[in-house]
Amino acid sequence: MSPERLPLGGITVVALEQAVAGPLATRHLADLGARVIKVERPGEGDFARHYDAAVHGLATHFVWLNRGKESLAVDLKSDRGIRIVRELISRSDVFLHNTAPGVVERIGLDAEALRAADPRLVVVNISGYGTSGPHKDRKAYDMLIQAESGMVAVTGTADTPTKSGVPNADIAAGLYAATSVLSALFRRERTGEGAVVDVSMFDAAVEWMGHPLYMQLYGGRQVPRMGLSHAAIAPYDAYPTTDGQILIGVQNDRGWRTLVADVFGSPELAGDPRFATNVERVRHRAECDAAVAEHTSRWSTSELDERLAAAGIPAAQVNGTAELVDHPQLRERDRWRSVGTEAGDIRGVLPPMTFRDVELPMGDVPALGEHNHRIFEELGMSEEDSPPPSASTPRRPR
Repeated sequence: MSPERLPLGGITVVALEQAVAGPLATRHLADLGARVIKVERPGEGDFARHYDAAVHGLATHFVWLNRGKESLAVDLKSDRGIRIVRELISRSDVFLHNTAPGVVERIGLDAEALRAADPRLVVVNISGYGTSGPHKDRKAYDMLIQAESGMVAVTGTADTPTKSGVPNADIAAGLYAATSVLSALFRRERTGEGAVVDVSMFDAAVEWMGHPLYMQLYGGRQVPRMGLSHAAIAPYDAYPTTDGQILIGVQNDRGWRTLVADVFGSPELAGDPRFATNVERVRHRAECDAAVAEHTSRWSTSELDERLAAAGIPAAQVNGTAELVDHPQLRERDRWRSVGTEAGDIRGVLPPMTFRDVELPMGDVPALGEHNHRIFEELGMSEEDSPPPSASTPRRPR
């Protein structure tokens, strides 16, 4: 595939990254065609490589977040390692990092120093809490940010607050970081100037707290934890079927009338004053939910799913991950692809952004230090200047 057909073809990104937020941002950039060079610690690499060994001996987080990248293993505790990375950045368009507070400043890779040498460079700093304020030097993991930002307080059941099952704060920060790179590169095309962008996990999580935040600001109360339900809408919950449950979310009064008359065959519920408007349905949530459950329990999940879809009522089956893997929406739209790894080919899902004129690449997941030789050749340096790649399993031919 010719690079010019890819949105970010010809763009080079150097990433000093680990865990989720930084790697997610740069994986999206790699999916869009950028060359992403991932700088890792010799011998250990990104610690997400070792979270588990479920993917033929490789870690699930790592294979999810690092396809399409090149791995350069150099020691940034040495002057030589720092010089190597500085030279690499000087030939690149973007430098992105999510290191601990103060790390890039200590090794001379801070934004000010780098952009003094190249004003066209785009530098993105991903941090936990930002570059100022009382929390700026604190460690920040996804779970901690979900707690500090209030996400945990509005997630779960009335009795049990909980974090989400996926790393929301990490993902939010990674997406905003990727967006900032695209925006800065677009601006550079017009002005010739690069940028320094700071993205904090805390700020990203606070942004995602929009509805609860404004309810507190102007309603004077915290949105209650509702499990699968919704604090402001009814009916909106999982309801029983003959063989399980189904989620139904009626967004307006017209939808309520369609649900009870066309799907349930009980038009009298539409005229019940307790249920006539969403405000009244929320006020009488228990009675509303009981009425809905009485009717949903007449059908199997698949039967009711079809009836609701035919009537245009928002509904979904409550799937587990096994059902997701075999989901017809992925299978029939041909969303699965083969991705190479040092342990052999694995399955991966196409990127969410679908260009109609070109399929975005899904490159291999790199072994630690796999691209040292190639990158050192490009820099005009000998391999002896670099620590050896890890003694990983040789990549199997695809």
